[in-house]
Amino acid sequence: MGWDVTVDHDKCEGCGECVEVCPVEVYELVDDKSVPVNAEECLGCESCVEVCEPGAITVEET
Repeated sequence: MGWDVTVDHDKCEGCGECVEVCPVEVYELVDDKSVPVNAEECLGCESCVEVCEPGAITVEET
């Protein structure tokens, strides 16, 4: 069981809040947009979803 992490770059504001709040460092900012560079580490806590613009990040169980 794992998690599928997706970032909608049209909705991402590049604020970096997801980078700061993620306990396992799933995200990095690349060209002022969030990128899930370590998606396999995701715990499914959805902290990133809570701090981000609505619909910018989705975390779904695989």
